[in-house]
Amino acid sequence: MASFSSVEVCAGAGGQAVGLDRAGFDHWACVEIDPAACATLRANRPNWRVIEQDLRLWEPDESLTGVDLLAGGVPCPPFSIAGAQLGRADERDLFPEMIRLADELKPRAILIENVRGLLGRKFEGYRADILADFKELDYEFCGWELFDSADFGVPQSRPRALLVLARPEVAIHFRWPTPNTRRKTVGQVLRREMARGGWKGAAAWAKSANGVAPTLVGGSKKHGGADLGPTRARAAWQRLGVDGVALADAPPAPGHIGMPRLTVEMAALIQGFPKDWKFQGRKTAAYRQVGNAFPPPVAEAVGRCIAEALASADDDQTRQ
Repeated sequence: MASFSSVEVCAGAGGQAVGLDRAGFDHWACVEIDPAACATLRANRPNWRVIEQDLRLWEPDESLTGVDLLAGGVPCPPFSIAGAQLGRADERDLFPEMIRLADELKPRAILIENVRGLLGRKFEGYRADILADFKELDYEFCGWELFDSADFGVPQSRPRALLVLARPEVAIHFRWPTPNTRRKTVGQVLRREMARGGWKGAAAWAKSANGVAPTLVGGSKKHGGADLGPTRARAAWQRLGVDGVALADAPPAPGHIGMPRLTVEMAALIQGFPKDWKFQGRKTAAYRQVGNAFPPPVAEAVGRCIAEALASADDDQTRQ
């Protein structure tokens, strides 16, 4: 596949960037405000240009103009059913910044990821306003799509709302990816990591953990800690044989008795990160990066479809 360029904003710990990298995109810039997440990006990919800055204050230089793809997982609290759903009235709403950057960077395609609450009836008017603004910048609407990460090889039910827009010559070629029919289970993905500390019960545990996990929630700096979420989520983890009250520092030891706890590394595998991706910061900060990430396999699947559309548009141009 031909290599295309991308600028990622609200890059977090790199979930989207890893997926787009696999899909054939070269990262011209990854913009993120959180120091720990930026440290993670730099530690794992020293060659990526990581810009540690508030998106509202970031003014891209001219070298980034004309990038193939502008992508971002803008903050979800303004639209999450777990919050007040203030939408445009929420100070964390960064959709206006995506519109500003589309005007300044003039990308050929745009990918925006958010929670499924954004697709609710409450935000119909807001979605229409967003599309109208992008239309004025000559971007065609390729669609809003709701994907569950579990349908893309991620052992976790994580519904995400995805918006793709593109220049007219690219948009006509875009098609959404087809979800997989076979799902991976928590036990399949975590068996080796659970056994890494010598726990003899890992194989039996993995066999019984034969379902997909509930959505991981990393929380914010103000709320949420190193645990697997509220009561309902913890109950779902318990059915998978996992103690969700807190995270462990290491895999279960040889003599472990009872339900195991996840480590940050295990949570990262549940999100679909590569095994060698190392998270910087203390446990709570590292887990926050994991829990708030866009699963790389989903980003890769959509990224490949965008890359194919870009390549087809280039072929059309060559034939003219």
